Formats: sequence, structure tokens, C-alpha cells
Amino acid sequence: MPQKPIKLLIVDDSRVIRSAIKKIFSKDPQIEVAGEAVNGIDALSKIPEIQPDVITLDINMPKMDGLLTLKHIMIKHPTPTVMISSLTKEGATKTFDALRLGAINFIAKPSNRDKNSIKSQQQNILEKIKLAANINMKHVRLFRTHAQPKTAVKNKSPLERCVVLGASEGGYSALLKIVPQLKPEWPAAYLVVLHAAPAYVDAFVKYLDRHSPIKVERAINGKALKSGTCYLAAGSEYITAVKTKKKLSLRVHPSPFPERRGAINILMLSLSEAMPQQTVGVILSGQEQDGAEGAAEIARVGGEIIIQAPQTCLFKEMPEAAIEMCESGNILPDTYIADAIETYCNKTLNERG
Repeated sequence: MPQKPIKLLIVDDSRVIRSAIKKIFSKDPQIEVAGEAVNGIDALSKIPEIQPDVITLDINMPKMDGLLTLKHIMIKHPTPTVMISSLTKEGATKTFDALRLGAINFIAKPSNRDKNSIKSQQQNILEKIKLAANINMKHVRLFRTHAQPKTAVKNKSPLERCVVLGASEGGYSALLKIVPQLKPEWPAAYLVVLHAAPAYVDAFVKYLDRHSPIKVERAINGKALKSGTCYLAAGSEYITAVKTKKKLSLRVHPSPFPERRGAINILMLSLSEAMPQQTVGVILSGQEQDGAEGAAEIARVGGEIIIQAPQTCLFKEMPEAAIEMCESGNILPDTYIADAIETYCNKTLNERG
């Protein structure tokens, strides 16, 4: 029996953008454009009738903008929603706000400026819509965070643990549920490798830093790791941790093979040598298998492993590969991972006495 096509609702005040998105799906039998809406109010009136499987939602619209529309969708009609965004300072902030409010993913507005990238743009949009249609909305929650002032920690803990988190597609949402819950007094440094364009990683660093009690910054070559700080690197960078004069420092260099994914493995393998029993490896949503080998090595030398439960991931390949390779590890929804990290940090504090 043939599978029913994915019903898509396109919400955008621009007729040009609606037509461009509709054209992308016109030749794909797996997706049916079931309706169009010109703003949030129009969309909310059409959702009960259309009952779409996926919604594409513009952020900037008159009458009711995308963020307010998204809040109503998540409360009244929970539906996988993919945001249409731009990488301006304001656009990036609103995009990350939308992911925090329950959006599944985001795509850049279709553009004809670069003729060589049109086909890859279209393929990227098609893929994200199809993946969003498979998300179980019971695992998607509104996550409330607010801009948080940094407070000085008295008697700041020495660096006794490193938590390394690897993510790619779908990883933004998981990281938004984890990093803002980390506490500056915990005796750990956090290293994140995110397979995303460096410009998006830069914007994400600034956003996370505003919404987290810990300091969040870009991973920089030669930087000495400190507890209570989170360091982010793009997947196109090779980042390792090395011990120098009792300190743990970062080495960051451009990847010699940017098309090959291996940055998560490289960082995890380096930490399995530098802090074998004090490393926590965390594998989040993502394509391909980067991180599985590194996580397995951390587990082998006595470290701890946390893997995002595949059913809560937009992309399941990375966590499924890690589950297959690791003999031990906690498999948890992304909403419980920060609690597990706290447990390991408290274990360190208790052992210290």
C-alpha cells in the first residue's frame, strides 16, 4: 500500500517566498502542499481543517509573527514546525528563540543569489521537512530560559571533569535544553563540537551565553580550560585537549578534510587520554557516525557516556551508532541529560569530601 504524502502548510506573508517553497515540493511525490497562510492568524484558522504533518513558518510577519504563532501551535495544535530564517543578528536570535519554544529545525530563506547552491538548498529543505514529519511531538517541549547575568562563584571549583558534547543536525534544540541548566559551581568544563556552519556556531555561542549561568565562548587555540565554562567549536575545526604544566589546554586548527566528519571523535579520543576517568562523553542528535568511536574509547578507559535517546532526535544516526559501539552508557531524552551531568559532578564533589 503506497504511503500517504506528507501534508505541508506553508506560512509566509511573502507570495514570492510561498511560491518558491511550493515549487521546491512540486516534483516530490512524498510531499503535498496542502495549504498556504499569509500570517499567524490565518495559519491558526487553517490548521484544524488541514491537519498538516509539517508546517514551515516565517518569523517576521504582520498581525501575528512567527514566534507568537509558534507558541499557539505548540499549545493548541502540536505540529512539527520548521522555521524560515535569516542569519542576521536579529534573525539568528529569533531562530534560536523558536527552537527553544518547540520548533523542530530551521531553514534559510530560498535564494537565487548563488546559482551553484540552489540545488543543495532545495535538497536541504526537502530533507528537513521529511525528517520533521517523523518527529513524535510528545518529546518536544517548550523550554523556558531567560537572559541570565553571570555571577561570581566564591571558591570556584578546580577543573576535575570534562564533559564533551557532540552534535550535528538537530543538535541545536538538545543543546538549548542542556547548556542553560549547567551550573558554574560544578567542577567541570564543557566542550561542544557542533557540525554547523561557523557563522551559525558564532551566533549560537552568543545566544547560549546570554541564556546560561555558565560562561559560553568560542573554542580558541591555546585556551586553558576552566570549570564553569563551555567552549564551542564548529565541526570544520579539529579540537583537542592537551595537558601542559598541570593545565588542560585547547588546540584548535582548521580541519584538513572539512568534508569528512571526525571532529567529535578526535576531541573525545584526546580527552580519553588526558582525563581518562574524569571525562563524560555525550552524543546528541546528528547524521553519520562521528562520535561513536570516541565515546566507545571514553567508556573503555573508565569514563562516563550519555547518549540522547534516538526517539527524541531529529537525526538518529549518531546516537544509534554510539549505542551500537558502546558497551555501557545512559540513554536519555535530551531533557534529562543536564540532570545526569549534575549527578556525575556531584559524585566528584562527594569523592573529594
